[in-house]
Amino acid sequence: MAQIRGTAGYHLGNQNPFGGPKSEAADPSPLDAIREQTSKIEDILDTVSEPIKPYLPAIGRFLIVVTFLEDALRILTQWSDQLVYLNSYRHIPNGLTHIFLIINVITMVACSTMVIIRKHSDYAVAGLVGVVITQALGYGLIFDLNFFLRNLSVVGGLIMVLSDSWVRKTKAFAGLPQLDEKDRKMYFQLAGRILLIFLFIGFVFSGEWSVWRIGVSVIGLVACIMVVVGFKAKFSATLLVLILSVFNVLVNNFWTLHEHHPHKDFAKYDFFQILSIVGGLLLLVNSGPGQFSIDEKKKVY
Repeated sequence: MAQIRGTAGYHLGNQNPFGGPKSEAADPSPLDAIREQTSKIEDILDTVSEPIKPYLPAIGRFLIVVTFLEDALRILTQWSDQLVYLNSYRHIPNGLTHIFLIINVITMVACSTMVIIRKHSDYAVAGLVGVVITQALGYGLIFDLNFFLRNLSVVGGLIMVLSDSWVRKTKAFAGLPQLDEKDRKMYFQLAGRILLIFLFIGFVFSGEWSVWRIGVSVIGLVACIMVVVGFKAKFSATLLVLILSVFNVLVNNFWTLHEHHPHKDFAKYDFFQILSIVGGLLLLVNSGPGQFSIDEKKKVY
């Protein structure tokens, strides 16, 4: 009986139940065909990226917080301009503008450092999420759709930092007391995957349409859906990393703009924000999509 276990239905040994010739094997589904092809590509990527795999978590964590470090530096180098904007345009009293900027700078530098060195990740992520919210309110960008979608993706990257830190804790302290933390990790990995793709949604619905933009949007949206449902998530996250990296260099090339160009600061801000989202995707590539995904369910069944 052990030899016939797993045969389809009751047709033992793939024989025709009416004594005729053997039936042909069922054609593979489109999903299985895609899985097979992407598995081959993943094997190639694994081979090529083998030398940098041990460093992926560190690179991902650094890229996630690099936008906060750049923002802290920008506030310090444009201190008077920031004060004028907050006071004149946002009508925040003088004393509060100083306190607002000082708290933001200290929080961004301190929490980013903790993320990079993997210390107190829970508090660090909470602090940086707080910065995202307070800046949205302070600078009056809470209703700017593009800003909102981009920062949702940045928050998704921060959530990936949180789940990555829980993965490491679980490995270090395996056992029954870690079950609750493991459950939290699964939910946060799912939330991180969903939030990471909002940047691409913002990209699709902003800017002028062209042939290359339509092509990139279609490929990117397919990859985003694969990331969300956890189908070949590592492959699709790698594809998004490549698309976003090329887009970032070609479109947000702030280094080519004149020092006083009106769009230089915006291009620099967008450049570092996309780097943060790329960092979150790298953590996804490293740790996988988690339990709530098609990839993991396929392993079970």
